[in-house]
Amino acid sequence: MTTENPSLETFGRAPEQIQLFVPAVDCPDPEVSLVVPALNEPITIATFVDWCLEGLKSAGVAGEVVIVDSSNDRTPEIALAHGARVLRCPRRGLGRAYIDALPYVRGKYVIMGDCDCTYDFRELAPFIAAFRRDAQFVMGSRFKGKIDPGAMPPLHQYFGTPLTTFILNIMYGCHFSDIHCGMRGLTLDAYKKLGLQSQKWEYASEMIIKAVKLGLRTEEVPIHFLKDMEGRSSHLKSSWYAPWVAGWQNLRVFFLFRPDFFLRWPGRAFSLLGLLLVFGLAFGPIQIGGVQLALYSQVAGLFLLAVGTSFLGLDALTTLHLKFDRARCNRLRRMYDYDVIAPLSAALIIAGTVVCSSFVWTWMKDDFKISNLSHGFAAGLGLMLLAFQLFLKTLTITLFGFGTPLLDEGPPKSRRYG
Repeated sequence: MTTENPSLETFGRAPEQIQLFVPAVDCPDPEVSLVVPALNEPITIATFVDWCLEGLKSAGVAGEVVIVDSSNDRTPEIALAHGARVLRCPRRGLGRAYIDALPYVRGKYVIMGDCDCTYDFRELAPFIAAFRRDAQFVMGSRFKGKIDPGAMPPLHQYFGTPLTTFILNIMYGCHFSDIHCGMRGLTLDAYKKLGLQSQKWEYASEMIIKAVKLGLRTEEVPIHFLKDMEGRSSHLKSSWYAPWVAGWQNLRVFFLFRPDFFLRWPGRAFSLLGLLLVFGLAFGPIQIGGVQLALYSQVAGLFLLAVGTSFLGLDALTTLHLKFDRARCNRLRRMYDYDVIAPLSAALIIAGTVVCSSFVWTWMKDDFKISNLSHGFAAGLGLMLLAFQLFLKTLTITLFGFGTPLLDEGPPKSRRYG
């Protein structure tokens, strides 16, 4: 919906549906779209829009300013009067603002940020230069640029941001210096490809993680981070716990998009140890130095085998759902061919049943004495456990891909950090 000449009453509260308001002077064919959420920013919004237009002019590009607004004050009216497009959206969170804005973006390149005038949008040239070098994702870095005294709380500057940046770099094998910098850019094609889902400020980590996992050509550029304008204070400074909540939300995203970190590798370790204990002790106790591994160790192995194979099953499902590693998705679908695995699972169940039955008969004759349970019986249970887990994993993988072709694996992934 497009509305012209809105009144103050039109902007009196956050709307229930998305509305687009176009300024009197509008760029007809923008190359760059500056897409920035706003929530009750009457102190900074006029200066911010002026900075954006100045930055576009200095960089020599045609562009538009899109303020994604959910305010209940004069913020959208001021933004429109200063030449910004105003996309009025229901109040649903910072990440959701970028999701709502996507259909209304007209530029080939998109630069995001905050409208509180802490990011200097008069300096857009480094982002434009990175795009000209074919970068698909451009991260601003306050640590490679300049941070004004008092612009960042010490907790953020010296602990929170460096720590979470280090964790993400370790988990995802990347080399960012400032993952929480809100000023960032990406091509419109990359914006669409990311398929953002986070509704709140964890969108920032989701965006970086997906850019890495999808192999987008990435650069970092230095930026100038400014202190809050007089009379205006960051929402993260409003309470002592807000930074901790934000940090936890970002860490949660780190783990959600890295299933191999807490599913695949632990699953493989548990499964391997379980296999060694269950089947290595199938013919009786083993003495290793001064330690004897016997039936209780074999029972522990059954537990580890059950946990490990469950982890691997969940890892396969998350891999197929996320579709980051398309080659692995295709390998999983080829490996777990229902027509092959179903008969194999049946054979393992039969073998396990035969093994267990021979020992159960002896156990029954001995009046069900627990001391007479054998290592062979536990090994038979291990065979049946493997059979059921293998069949269930194959069944769910088959359902995930039922009726669909293998994924297009595309060109080799490319990364570049600068």
